[in-house]
Amino acid sequence: MAEPKPSFNPHPAKPRLALPRGACDTHFHVFGPASKFPFAESRVYTPADAPKEALLALHKHLGIERGVVVQAAPHGFDNSASADLIAAKPESYVGVALLPVSVDDKELRKLHGQGFRGVRFNYMKHLGAGAPIEQVMGLAKTLANLGWHLQIHMESSLIGAMTPALERAPVPIVIDHMGRIDASKGLDQPDFADLLSLLRNRNIWVKVSGCERASRQSSPWQDAIPFARKLVAEFGDRTLWGSDWPHPNLKEIPDDGVMVDNLAEIAPSEKQRQALLVDNPARFYGFKA
Repeated sequence: MAEPKPSFNPHPAKPRLALPRGACDTHFHVFGPASKFPFAESRVYTPADAPKEALLALHKHLGIERGVVVQAAPHGFDNSASADLIAAKPESYVGVALLPVSVDDKELRKLHGQGFRGVRFNYMKHLGAGAPIEQVMGLAKTLANLGWHLQIHMESSLIGAMTPALERAPVPIVIDHMGRIDASKGLDQPDFADLLSLLRNRNIWVKVSGCERASRQSSPWQDAIPFARKLVAEFGDRTLWGSDWPHPNLKEIPDDGVMVDNLAEIAPSEKQRQALLVDNPARFYGFKA
């Protein structure tokens, strides 16, 4: 496997946009340090270390007070690095785990005690085959007893086919990264229409994250902004924002200060930003006022 390359900017710009009190980053990862939290042998890529200390410093720099760490594929089903971050600031951080559909109740309750509140399943070709969606729905019945949710990361071409199963979920569903749409195909593309249709179900939420992945341009990824803005405008009470730090598997290393400033276009009004960054995550993840 190739030598890991740093994927985040260690000196991001200071955002011009001041975030509201209690602002939450609902999607980021921590990697390693590998010397303490080894990567899974079955991983499909090896990231550079992006430890909790770097993440917490970034959030302070950006004006972010709360966060949701999402377990990433390189650590596999070992959620220890994410749990270590949550333990550092348990009042302000929660987590979304990666787990097999065969996970037992004992393990789920242990993770709940560590601050995890959901499970993510990947349906992206570069991350390998995902668990059959019907098995995931079976697990969801157990998750409902804990008040957890499901987070789905999928190719945009799968949205339509997966909609019937997702609409039957007994727990809330969060769609990652705007459904991984391709911004170059425009707002009228079928995949985005499928996402808008799915979101008419009030059990479905969406993260307006990943502009740098949806875009086929360079920073500040202007071609992706209209998609995020439309989602906020139409589904403002069920949208969440995340930085996706530390941005693995990208050609261009993003500046997180620029990503924060994009929020002025994604959610143009203070009322929209208050909902997106504070009220929605507090309601969904259970952060205290």
